Amino acid sequence: MTNKIFMLLTFIGVPVSVIGTLMHWPSIILFIIYCLTIIALSSYMGRATESLAIVAGPRIGGLLNATFGNAVELIISIFSLKAGLVGIVLASLTGSVLGNLLLVAGLSFFVGGLKFKRQKFNVFDARHNSGLLMFAVIIAFVIPEVFSMNMNETKTLSLSIGISVILILLYLAALFFKLVTHRGVYQSAIEPAPHEEEEPEWGKGKAIAVLLVATLAVAYISEHLVHTFEYVGKTFGWSELFIGVIIVAIVGNAAEHASAVLMAYKNKMDIAVEIAIGSTLQVAMFVLPVLVLLSLFFDTSMPLLFSWQELIAMVSSVLLMVVISNDGESNWFEGLTLLAAYIIMGIGFFLL
Repeated sequence: MTNKIFMLLTFIGVPVSVIGTLMHWPSIILFIIYCLTIIALSSYMGRATESLAIVAGPRIGGLLNATFGNAVELIISIFSLKAGLVGIVLASLTGSVLGNLLLVAGLSFFVGGLKFKRQKFNVFDARHNSGLLMFAVIIAFVIPEVFSMNMNETKTLSLSIGISVILILLYLAALFFKLVTHRGVYQSAIEPAPHEEEEPEWGKGKAIAVLLVATLAVAYISEHLVHTFEYVGKTFGWSELFIGVIIVAIVGNAAEHASAVLMAYKNKMDIAVEIAIGSTLQVAMFVLPVLVLLSLFFDTSMPLLFSWQELIAMVSSVLLMVVISNDGESNWFEGLTLLAAYIIMGIGFFLL
């Protein structure tokens, strides 16, 4: 049923988006059409990556889900940077961190926990990811904010570039560690629950083709979506911060939101956790540093500087997630706790 709705939204939304853009329809109407169409296209990207994940296994599968889930956000962010909307880019990346750690993980733990009293995932992966989260968000994001207080713009940008390069190199090293040198070394002591061998929905070729076409369509629509932000913000009284942290982050991460919750419902918690935390790490250690480096080629450069509200929200999310996930188990109440934290922060950003 859900797939039919997304199919309908895609086949109506894409041509209507093109027609509406060419005929200059009102910005509010276009904003709604663009958002719904991107979410529908994201569902196709989610289904394609899920098919590839079944073939590739949980770790590669989680990485694929995180990568193509973040592809949408990366595309939106590049066009936002091009338009000089640095505040929205940083806010959307903040929203992505909060969304993945609190909303996606929270929904996954909650939905899965309603069906299974206790769900277990690889505790070694959880602890490895905890260390990286602490480094990526607490060290790499807070340090530029603190040190830049006594720096001019040029030095601040130089510091941001240096940290960005280190983040990218460490992220690549983390992938090499997990997928090559220590692949299979830290196996969970928990025997996975027996389940039937799952067949992928689409073959490898079709899944890759769907991913490519959906990504191109998202790129086209995202470019036009960015131009509606200013008008929509003024109309509804939304700040740039709220549009980025909540609206853009939810639209940009729709694919992985759905994938992670679905995996948790099927009791495939290793993949669900890998999507939620792996996606956060990818945003913090790869997407954001790449955007900082790309911004050097645009009119407005983007230093790695967040507002204190954004920083405190991200640091709090990381600490809460580390405490909850480090035992390698989850239940519906832990999921509800994460969701409650997300709602509190959402209210705060809305009222700013």
